[in-house]
Formats: sequence, C-alpha cells, structure tokens
Amino acid sequence: QVHLVESGGGLVQAGGTLRLSCTASGLGFSTYPMGWFRQAQGKEREFVAAINDSGDRTRYEDSVQGRFAISRDSAENVAYLKMNTLKPEDTAVYYCALVLSLTNAAVGVESEYDYWGRGTQVTVSS
Repeated sequence: QVHLVESGGGLVQAGGTLRLSCTASGLGFSTYPMGWFRQAQGKEREFVAAINDSGDRTRYEDSVQGRFAISRDSAENVAYLKMNTLKPEDTAVYYCALVLSLTNAAVGVESEYDYWGRGTQVTVSS
C-alpha cells in the first residue's frame, strides 16, 4: 500500500523560510514524478511545484517561481520543497503527491497524480 507523509510545516513570519519534506512508501525500488500542491482556506487546491523521477526537470507555479525550490532524493521517493521569502498569501495546507503512470516529466496537472499525502499546514504571519 502506498503512503505519502508530509512534514516541516509550521508558523513563520513573512520573509522567513520553511522546508517541507515528503516521504512515499510502498513503491519498491522505482522512483516516480512527485509534486506539491496547496489549498488555502476557502479556495481550490492549486499546483505549486513538480519534479520528474530523476530529479533533473522541475516546474513551478508563477507566483512561487524564484522563491520556492523543489528537489528530491535521486534513489528514493522523497521530495522536498524549500520555501524562501514567504508571504502571507502562501498560507495554506501543502500536499505532496506522486504520479505512477508517467515518467521523466514534471507534472503540473492535478488530475495526473495518483497518490496524495494528508497535508501539512503552513502559516505565514504578516
């Protein structure tokens, strides 16, 4: 059974930094594309960043480009999201997700993802 678990969320002041982690288990020895999404209160879930299975392709939502950096462990399904210069509008529950059916792609489409974590809260105070 596949499980994704996020960690690293919390409360931070505007301009601060957080690093989220996501560990996927139950997948054997293969690596798969992974991504981060977020959902602010009262809003729909939106794409944040994605990385391909080998870690050499990334994709970002425009509002986080240059502030956030996605990375991964090259041998395991572990992904990270380094969030710099955080803004109050970054406040949301952040979800990690994984794609089984595609390879060598940084996937920005929510419907392509097969497995999801439960999320971790990120709160940025002004």
